[in-house]
Amino acid sequence: MSQPVAPSGLNGSARVRIQAALFDVSEEIAALQQNDPRIGAVCTFLGTVRDRNVHDAAHAGSVQTLELEHYPGMTENSIEAMIDEAHVRFDIYGVRVVHRIGLMLPTEPVVLVVAASAHRGESFKACEFVMDYLKTQAPFWKKEQTAQGAQWVDARVSDDLALARWGIEKRNA
Repeated sequence: MSQPVAPSGLNGSARVRIQAALFDVSEEIAALQQNDPRIGAVCTFLGTVRDRNVHDAAHAGSVQTLELEHYPGMTENSIEAMIDEAHVRFDIYGVRVVHRIGLMLPTEPVVLVVAASAHRGESFKACEFVMDYLKTQAPFWKKEQTAQGAQWVDARVSDDLALARWGIEKRNA
């Protein structure tokens, strides 16, 4: 397994960025790959604002906005620790996480996880591992605005189960 490496990336930015602004997926991938000829695989996960009620035709289109809040400093440190854990668990060369905060509209990007390795299998696993962690353990709070008003989004048991398959037992729901 590879060891954690010093943060690197676009304009010297860290492995983790929390920001309100949109991001460019291709720039983030390029920043992670930059000058590392060992990389043969890059896997990404891009999460977008979606209507969780879309399966229910009567409520489809009900999510008008998503607002994300975080605990500055704690959020970044928490995600950095999980990236370090991904380096221990998987043979990867780098991971990059960009997570948006603030007010977002449907279909806008919320989170990007990029994992790089020599071969696709390790990148896929690392990307999924980090995303499962983000969904359950990173200190973010989500509020959906619908025609009926605003409501905080609760944690889901399914997210806890996804994290448990990695041997991490932490309950939120």
